[in-house]
Amino acid sequence: MRVGIVGAGFMGWIHYLAYQRSSRATVGGFATRDATKQRGDWRDIKGNFGPPGQQINIEGLTIASTIEELLTDDSLDLIDICLPPHLHAQAIEKALAAGKFVLCEKPLALSSPVAKRLLEQATPGRLMVAHILPFMPEFCFLVEAHADARFGAAISGRFHRTIGPPDWLPDFYDTSRVGGPLIDLQVHDAHLIRLLFGMPQSANSVSHLIDGVPSRYETIFQYSNDFERPVVAVGGGVTNSPAREFTHGYEVSFERATVRFEFAGYQDGSTSGIPLTVLHADGQMERPVIESGDPVDAFVAEIEAAADAVAGRPLHPALDPTIAVDALTICEMQMPDSVS
Repeated sequence: MRVGIVGAGFMGWIHYLAYQRSSRATVGGFATRDATKQRGDWRDIKGNFGPPGQQINIEGLTIASTIEELLTDDSLDLIDICLPPHLHAQAIEKALAAGKFVLCEKPLALSSPVAKRLLEQATPGRLMVAHILPFMPEFCFLVEAHADARFGAAISGRFHRTIGPPDWLPDFYDTSRVGGPLIDLQVHDAHLIRLLFGMPQSANSVSHLIDGVPSRYETIFQYSNDFERPVVAVGGGVTNSPAREFTHGYEVSFERATVRFEFAGYQDGSTSGIPLTVLHADGQMERPVIESGDPVDAFVAEIEAAADAVAGRPLHPALDPTIAVDALTICEMQMPDSVS
């Protein structure tokens, strides 16, 4: 599979690194308006994980300043969109119109109506959304446990995701460009909740607001009125302490076991957390072995799942754009004018 990357920011860099490790996908070109990056100098890229940007080898690559220019390369099978969120929809439409497969970084769009419109335009299997969480080992374990029912049905879950002040992104609370903590941050957990528990009917949420956008929130989801309905909650957002850079985790109970995980990273470089732990109903406890601690490896797995779809194999559920649309809808349920 030959891929064209659109966007040479942090996510474009992480995807580029993943392609270098993949045995099934190669980068055939990229598009960026940055003249320095067009020359292969990506050294100014920095993020919250992975190595900083480097000088890349551009020999043999199609180098474009726009997606339109990149799409003239007929050798590219898939267009990997790593642009800012407000540019996703337009880029997807252009790539689909050119007959390309598309992998778009989350979120699919900034609203569920726009995301649904994109879904309607796409031939089944052609549009994929890069929600990385199910490919990360600690979360992949959870998704696979649900899929094979090794612990029985999932009956409850509590998810959290918190960051310090996002000073590096001045448009963070702009609903027309990034979307704030729900759309940019919690959408990961919403996607996971949709995979594990299905689509909730409504949400009961309380939040602190910044410019009318939820900044810090706690939410309980309402499912059907059946006796066996799941109990699912999510919390997090932005704290006012820069020392707490990032925290995420979960506690999910199945019929025969509870699975826990948490990771927290701090400004001084230290970390804390709960390793992946399974608490069995019979009192036994286990800590499954995690194969890789390198987060880029999760992106390799994600890319190779996309390569399967390009090769005509069934679409991996984590890449399904229908689930991505539902994740956006779950986030919107928690907006002040939407909760019930």
